[in-house]
Amino acid sequence: MNRETATAQPIGRVGAPSAVGRMVYVIPIALLLLAMPYIAPPYQRILLAYGLILRIAALGFHLLLGYTGLLSFGHSAFFGAAAYAAGFAVKYLHTTSMEAFLAAGLIASLGVAVLFGGICVRYTRIFFSILTLALSQVFWGLALKFYWVTGGTDGIRVPTPTMLGGLVGASDDKLTFLSHTYYYYVLVIFFACVALIWLIVNSPFGKALQAIRDNEIRAEFVGVPVRRYRWLAFVISGVFTGLAGVLWAPLNGHVTPDVLYWPFSGEIVFMTVLGGFKTFAGPLIGAVVFNHLKAYAVGYTSYWQALLGTVLVLLVLTMPTGLIGAMARLGSRLRRS
Repeated sequence: MNRETATAQPIGRVGAPSAVGRMVYVIPIALLLLAMPYIAPPYQRILLAYGLILRIAALGFHLLLGYTGLLSFGHSAFFGAAAYAAGFAVKYLHTTSMEAFLAAGLIASLGVAVLFGGICVRYTRIFFSILTLALSQVFWGLALKFYWVTGGTDGIRVPTPTMLGGLVGASDDKLTFLSHTYYYYVLVIFFACVALIWLIVNSPFGKALQAIRDNEIRAEFVGVPVRRYRWLAFVISGVFTGLAGVLWAPLNGHVTPDVLYWPFSGEIVFMTVLGGFKTFAGPLIGAVVFNHLKAYAVGYTSYWQALLGTVLVLLVLTMPTGLIGAMARLGSRLRRS
């Protein structure tokens, strides 16, 4: 095989699992998630609901980092804007409809993503990252200073919502509602988001994003509108992250400026890198692992930041390609042996 032929081969297709091979892993995981309310205690179910929501945020971020090559440190702005939109719907519109929360949150995250994208996609690399960080910090500052609107550090309370146009209402037992009914509501949206993002990244638009990531100049020469596609990827990524923020608000029950602060953006980045940002399933694994690590670290020690930081550093040093890459290497060694 000559050099030209080798270069022309699609990246990442050699050894890729077939559709049947993927189903071997996907179907058991989906069945386990569906059965979880009947086999796990309420706390574990609520913790898993948080993990599903963070998976949606990580998938949205992964569209930007893994497939477009843009590292954003400002995704907390989309997550927080959508969560605050749900809080404003309660505070000013006096509604507890989950569908109203979703509409308000998606509109808010779309508006923020369109605005930020128009500014940020003019730049790449570290300039893009710092600009997204700076813009998200502006939102955090506004949430703190306009306390008469946002509640300041006290935040806004978001009660348990009614769903499906009022057909499903919040029961008196909040724990049961959140760990069963709301868990399935989040799970259905999660499945839909995974399917939709899978279609996006495997569409011609997704392939164009990968071409931009791999070689921007060559992509532009073959006719790909680089800046417009980056802006579209930025907006789509922001909307998915905003959707996660809307789902998170009723589950958490309270929205404060902390959700807009830059460390939360760092958590979204780390979830993606921890699982492996070069694979589609990486963020799905990384979000759940990070969520459980954080939950148990907070429960065991008051120095949970130091403990969590140490564990995460060790994971990165020992598994630079993420959990998916480490599992792939382990599987290949087992097959050889």
